[in-house]
Amino acid sequence: MAKEVVVTREGYDKLVHDLDELRTVKRKEVADKIKVARGYGDLSENAEYDAAKEEQAVVEARKEGIATPILVGHVAEIEEMLRKAGEDPVAYEIIAGDTDQDCATKAVALCAEGKANFLMKGILGTADLMRAVFNKEHGLRTSHLTTHCMFYEIPALGRMLILTDGGVNTFPDLDKKAEILENAAMVLQALGYEHINASCVCGAEQVNPKVQSTVDADALSKMTDRWAKYNMDVCGPVALDLAVSVEACHHKHYNAPGAGMADILLVPNYEVGNGIGKAAGLFGHAKNAGIILGAKVPIVLVSRSDSAYSKLASIAAGSVLAERMNLA
Repeated sequence: MAKEVVVTREGYDKLVHDLDELRTVKRKEVADKIKVARGYGDLSENAEYDAAKEEQAVVEARKEGIATPILVGHVAEIEEMLRKAGEDPVAYEIIAGDTDQDCATKAVALCAEGKANFLMKGILGTADLMRAVFNKEHGLRTSHLTTHCMFYEIPALGRMLILTDGGVNTFPDLDKKAEILENAAMVLQALGYEHINASCVCGAEQVNPKVQSTVDADALSKMTDRWAKYNMDVCGPVALDLAVSVEACHHKHYNAPGAGMADILLVPNYEVGNGIGKAAGLFGHAKNAGIILGAKVPIVLVSRSDSAYSKLASIAAGSVLAERMNLA
């Protein structure tokens, strides 16, 4: 399954090769090295279906040699889930946790102490996990802005792109948008992209002083010095069609560098991002993976309604980025 967790363009061959190595040549070496701390929380409240998908992804990641999970939560429940998945609980490291808050704190501590390389949210509240991450004394806070990147492989486009930020920053200002965009660029650079196209998505391609998102997009497109080290072209403001469709650009006579071929979609707020992302999955049959950046380690964060494949893909992305990105 690791071969399905791919990027297109310059990063495609390199990431496929790396994931093949995770499964074969370096399987034991890398699995021992890359550990994911996983906060389970309470599995007792109508969460069996969600928990089964979570467990399936974790078990598959271990079998494929992508990551060695450290499971944090109610030991008896975790062991029972592993047995139902055909696994021997003795083969897994399980750390006892009580409440959701306790599980989150213990999982974060594993990463802070260097015992795990990235963090994955299990069946517990996102707020509980992020409170532990942002704890000033024991958390994983850095000076960087925390941002959310969703990878989407959309059949109609025939390529992968990153959508950001549809999960963490609700209504970012210009400075935060620049940091959100830079985090996404660093991800693609880490995955081997030698050139990146980014589009600042708005309602239209005209700058309107009364619509702040278009003003911000125009400003971002002019920060060429900032984007030079990523070899990234940023266009905006653009409507979604001009961001992803070369044909639409031809029809509208829009010819900014990278237009129609976005690798990154920067959205003006989380409502737009969440809407585009859900539509890509529900109507466009897109495969997806999700990562939070800005902490000391990558954080795997996907929706509870996402498939086991999405969770496995997110684990694979977390393991690769944990190795390649300097996040401290």
